[in-house]
Formats: sequence, structure tokens, C-alpha cells
Amino acid sequence: MPLAEQLGNVGSEVGRIARWREKDSQACEKAFHRALELLDLTIGDPRWKGRLKELTRVREFLCDAMFGGHLYGSDLVGLDRYFYHFAVAARAGR
Repeated sequence: MPLAEQLGNVGSEVGRIARWREKDSQACEKAFHRALELLDLTIGDPRWKGRLKELTRVREFLCDAMFGGHLYGSDLVGLDRYFYHFAVAARAGR
């Protein structure tokens, strides 16, 4: 998968996290774990070794947002906006 599609998929999970955060903590946690799994697979893909700094930083921001944003001031709305651009690019590339 191209990078835009991979990160667009992560963005889908971030959207689910935001949607379920106040409604269903188990669904929120599952979406968070799926987002981390997808990010880890992307980070481990040798094609993106030139983007490791960005990918690992966004992983840190996701974890920060999930646990209150105390370290970086991250929030799910900002991350959703970040990932949205990848989803649009992936769709345009189809």
C-alpha cells in the first residue's frame, strides 16, 4: 500500500477513537490499539525509512492525545485533521 493509504487507514482509527471516547471505552481502546498496530507496521516498512522521524513522532502524539495531551498538548481533533489529508490523497490516487 502507498504511504497515503496506510496513514489514511490510521486516520480512520483515530476518527473511531474520537467518536467512541465518551461513549464506549472498550471500543475506543480497541481503535487505539488498531491505530498503534497500523502505525507500527508502517514504521517497520523499509520503504518509509526516510520518514521515520515523522512516523514515530505522530505515534508519540497519538499516545499523548489518548492520555490527555499533557506532554505535547496533542488532541484527537488535530490528529484527525493531520490524517485527513492522507485519506484524501489516497482516494485521489485510486
